[in-house]
Amino acid sequence: MDVQFIVSTAIILATFALYIGIAVYNKAKETSDFYVAGRGVPPVFNGMAIGADWMSAASFIGLAGTVMILGYDGLAYIMGWTGGYLLLTFLLAPQLRKYGRYTVPEFIGDRYNSHTARVIAALCTIIISFTYSIGQLSGSGVVIGRLFEIDAKVGTLIGVVLIAFYSAFGGMKGITWTQVAQYIVLIIAYLIPIIFMSLQITGNPAPWISYGELVGKIGELDRELGVSEYFAPFTNGTKWQFLALMFTLMAGTAGLPHVIVRFYTVSTMKAARWSGAWALLFIGLLYLSAPAYAAFSRFILMTKVAGSKISELPAWTASWVDTGKLQIADANADGILQWKEIVISNDIVVMATPEIANLGVFVIGLVAAGAMAAALSTAGGLMIAISSSFAHDIYYRVFKPNATEKNRLAVARWTIVLATLAAGIVALNPPGVITQIVAWAFALASGTFFPALILGVWWKRSNAQGVTAGLLVGLAVTLTYIFMARAGVNVFGIIDTGAGVFGAIAGFLANIIVSLMTKAPSQKLQDEVTNLRYPEQMTFKDGDVWVDDDVNFKA
Repeated sequence: MDVQFIVSTAIILATFALYIGIAVYNKAKETSDFYVAGRGVPPVFNGMAIGADWMSAASFIGLAGTVMILGYDGLAYIMGWTGGYLLLTFLLAPQLRKYGRYTVPEFIGDRYNSHTARVIAALCTIIISFTYSIGQLSGSGVVIGRLFEIDAKVGTLIGVVLIAFYSAFGGMKGITWTQVAQYIVLIIAYLIPIIFMSLQITGNPAPWISYGELVGKIGELDRELGVSEYFAPFTNGTKWQFLALMFTLMAGTAGLPHVIVRFYTVSTMKAARWSGAWALLFIGLLYLSAPAYAAFSRFILMTKVAGSKISELPAWTASWVDTGKLQIADANADGILQWKEIVISNDIVVMATPEIANLGVFVIGLVAAGAMAAALSTAGGLMIAISSSFAHDIYYRVFKPNATEKNRLAVARWTIVLATLAAGIVALNPPGVITQIVAWAFALASGTFFPALILGVWWKRSNAQGVTAGLLVGLAVTLTYIFMARAGVNVFGIIDTGAGVFGAIAGFLANIIVSLMTKAPSQKLQDEVTNLRYPEQMTFKDGDVWVDDDVNFKA
């Protein structure tokens, strides 16, 4: 049996056992445990959990590959995702935490005093989270498929079973502490290979410093080969696409329900702010490393693989060709593999690089474990978002307000199982690469929740009719543009991944226009919105007292 297979399998099984053990130990016994982890997660650990929730398979598996293949144009993903997190931390997270609800749809339903808005927001959450989860399950299929040298579809099904088990069992409480462990695994797995590659290629163990000199060499190689230069801007799309994608990712980040709910798991607004600060540090470790990963991977491929004889290619190429994620063709029949004859999927660059750079079986296994941690952590958070939207916001808050806690937990758990299975079926034949699918989810969040939340917190005149119109119009415009762009119809060269810019504009306009044309919210609702902006004040709502920044509220 192959040593690499044994080592990789041992590492992955050990991490799986760890995640399941944490979920079992932290089993959710009450609804507050299931939805918001009892609101008792310390900020530093919540920051790690946010980081794991945030750095999905798209970030771990797809981001460096996207930057490697697109070069400068791939930086829109890094700038968009990072900038959006700042928007969320400063403009929305503390205010939403002060409101003290379990979910984003619950905030919208209570802020606008509308069951209709609540249900529409819950459906939007399910659509966004379901789309996002397809990318995560597809990513888990890539990892498991390569590890066991089986079809990626079988790998996807294995991931479905694992996610369904520990998400349904532990709820948000179990997922929070599982994500802390997953963050530690994924960040170690991401940093070790680029540190080794930096030492191997430049002699400097700090890749964030050393990869700059490599970019110049890659530019020279590009010119020799007659391909688009790695650092030349807008060679893979228009300037408008770059800006639209960056906006879509920023606005989508600020509106992602499964990320926002993480700020509900801490005890106070102050803790929510500190969670954001810690998360930014933990996320930055990976995002600052992705361009370096991309540069090292591209350089090694261009210098050590391209130009080799087809008959003498390293063994790893055959393994990846079998997964369908790597294509090699001797187009000119000269027996030599040219750079232009390599077709490598964005989704395998991070996974394949340890083999390409010959870093050893332990590093290869560690990266596989890190990739699985990234896919599983985000998928778990997404399943909780879907479950809470259906079981809490629709089943409990609308149809069965007298449901017992036991029934609510049962519905929540079965929702996770069914949603995971449905997403896994779609992920067997994914409609795009991981970063593309994830970008669609961000576009949908841009067109729906970003306008609804920004106006809900910062414009007290926004009303139930306005938010309902904004959600529906934003969703419709975003979906329409995605399908149009996929069919080849676009505006200013903006493709499907930039659709969020149109959805957000439409969502804002619909919300504002309809709100101004209809009756203003009650003075009580307007006062609550004003109060959200002042952490030191106290809020009285339905007999409950929500106290300031430094004291827990009673709810």
